Amino acid sequence: MSSAEREAVVVGAVPKGLFIGGDWRESGAGATVGVEDPATGRELARVADATVADGTAALDAAVAAAPAWAATPPRERGEILRRAFELVTERSEDLALLMTLEMGKPLAEARGEVTYGAEFFRWFSEEAVRISGRWSVNPAGGSRFLTMKQPVGPCLMITPWNFPLAMGTRKIGPAVAAGCTMVVKPATQTPLTMLALAQILTESGLPPGVLNVITTTSTGEVVEPLVRDPRLRKLTFTGSTPVGRTLVEQSAQQLLRLSMELGGNAPFLVFDDADLDAALDGAMLAKMRNIGEACTAANRFYVQRGIAEDFARGLAERMGALRLGRGTEDGVQVGPLIDARAREGVAQRVEEAVGAGARVLTGGGPVGEEGWFFAPTVLDRVPGDSRLLTEETFGPVAPVVAFETEEEALRLANDTEYGLVAYAYTQGLDRALRVAEGLETGMVGLNQGVVSNAAAPFGGVKASGFGREGGFEGIEEYLSTKYVGIARS
Repeated sequence: MSSAEREAVVVGAVPKGLFIGGDWRESGAGATVGVEDPATGRELARVADATVADGTAALDAAVAAAPAWAATPPRERGEILRRAFELVTERSEDLALLMTLEMGKPLAEARGEVTYGAEFFRWFSEEAVRISGRWSVNPAGGSRFLTMKQPVGPCLMITPWNFPLAMGTRKIGPAVAAGCTMVVKPATQTPLTMLALAQILTESGLPPGVLNVITTTSTGEVVEPLVRDPRLRKLTFTGSTPVGRTLVEQSAQQLLRLSMELGGNAPFLVFDDADLDAALDGAMLAKMRNIGEACTAANRFYVQRGIAEDFARGLAERMGALRLGRGTEDGVQVGPLIDARAREGVAQRVEEAVGAGARVLTGGGPVGEEGWFFAPTVLDRVPGDSRLLTEETFGPVAPVVAFETEEEALRLANDTEYGLVAYAYTQGLDRALRVAEGLETGMVGLNQGVVSNAAAPFGGVKASGFGREGGFEGIEEYLSTKYVGIARS
């Protein structure tokens, strides 16, 4: 079978309809939307384009399934997730290829995402049976306190395009474990992976109506009525901060439980006592994971003056040596950006910085006539007010800025509305602790360029959102605490 034939088989095996109440169906309007390969611009498939009525039907199904699902034994919920973990692992090659085709990341990275995403199913399959409460005595004597955990109820999940599988499993896993039903709205650019995931969960024994998936180009029109529906009890969103703010406002009337994983502008600090090679290794991981299209991507590189030139030169050498191409090709390390708008936005920021005095050490602009490729880029002498430093840049661009003191480094790192993750490289224990405590972020990578792990709580502070996904904390987002006071004579 040729590579083109295999791609057609993998895409063809994915259902293209809306998944509501355990059934695959067409859009109520019969409309469809195309899914494109960002490496070529060519259409891969067409999926159903949901209407407002379709969204309501999905919530109807989630509400109808909620009581029985909440009463399902925790062990049964855990076993469903365990089977899903095994199926995702078994089908890792097909899922990785599907993600590469619709999102653009190289196959090696897509395989890594499958492994990472599957871990959320395994982790929460084990957490399902560990939901517990407590029994205690009233300090004043007499009565007793019983505290129990119960599922929040029907949830709306809105997932982004950059990690089509992992952002789904990170939300679905704890919801299933906790006993919640859900409506999932994946990104329009990358719906195929979520539809394949729904198929896997069905095969794993998830009852009809527990998981419902709607794909739509009319996101605002379809989502807002669901957010304002009094039957919905939780909203979880991963995406941009402006959209997150809008959703929070819309949810206020219903006082929904919220989990918001929003934008980032991650600083990467390198002190002069750092292991330079290790810092460069970490910088490549933190910057180039997912082509730089990640909220955790290092966006601003602050390097102590004494080693700033060496760091910038070393980073430019490594970034410049990366091979661009369609992610399905052997040896490709950098794929395309998601679409033309994304590439244009990255190009504008680089052009503005260069116009204001920044120096390009490698890369600097779009590449090729087909697809949305942008050359891995390193700049130094970047002005402090450059959008490369003040805004999140979703792309393979690394601006390097020199600093003098630890205090200046922390000031620069914290000078942003965002607070998702920061990275710091130093061999001094005291400095490491001071910096980790001083950084205004929800996560810190200390002498490492990757922080994401299913067993750790993922989330930010400030305009990067609130709530945590993964770790022991992740399932709490889907549980309500009930206290029962018991009289004792």
